[in-house]
Amino acid sequence: MTLLSEPLTNWIRRHVDGTSADGLVVGLSGGIDSATVARLCQLALPDAVVGVVLPCHSEPQDAADARLVADHFDLPTITINLDAVYDTLTSELRASLGNLPQAPDDLESRLPLANVKPRLRMTSLYFVANAMNYLVAGTGNRSEVTIGYYTKYGDGGVDLLPIGNLLKDEVRDLARELEVPTPIIEKPPSAGLWAGQKDETEMGFSYAELAAYLQDGPEAVSPESAKRIGQLTDAGAHKRTLPPRPPLTPD
Repeated sequence: MTLLSEPLTNWIRRHVDGTSADGLVVGLSGGIDSATVARLCQLALPDAVVGVVLPCHSEPQDAADARLVADHFDLPTITINLDAVYDTLTSELRASLGNLPQAPDDLESRLPLANVKPRLRMTSLYFVANAMNYLVAGTGNRSEVTIGYYTKYGDGGVDLLPIGNLLKDEVRDLARELEVPTPIIEKPPSAGLWAGQKDETEMGFSYAELAAYLQDGPEAVSPESAKRIGQLTDAGAHKRTLPPRPPLTPD
């Protein structure tokens, strides 16, 4: 190990040693972030990491890519299929919500339904973690965390973020250092919330633009991208803080 991987694996090891946990659980999505985190965790705790593949009406290629990562690194991995759970829950949610007088006209709105998927995955990861006395290692990077590009209490519900201070391009460099399979490194980033979904299309700017904005300021990108990044950063602020609490003293 050289360069960035060694201090990160040391940090992971120290963090787990400082708790009463015995290891780490990592959700494997088939993307570069989860592959990188899984390998870092494995290097930090070689015999105490479990990968979990959590398909939920996902692209078959994503599960295949997740298995590629698990096999490549010889990482103990289980698969929990959430298709039926998602179908049952969302059917009940839509039916119950429709009984409210103020129910929205569109009960098939894509984003609320899509956000159920990462929340089901979070619940599943914590079941595995609690059963094994492990912690859940998150896979979010600095680019995503800054603009709130994750689901609150979904993929944002984790115990530690090993790559949380790395920009997306830095994650790619680290993935190469860790010998993550090339197809995973070159795969277009996607949250996998619906078929054909791609991060940069949904965000409205590229990860390269976001990196330039974060490193050099708004002047480093187009006015349109700067405005969009600022809007997402402000809108996602609630995801990066604890829920507000009122003071006990009167105003």
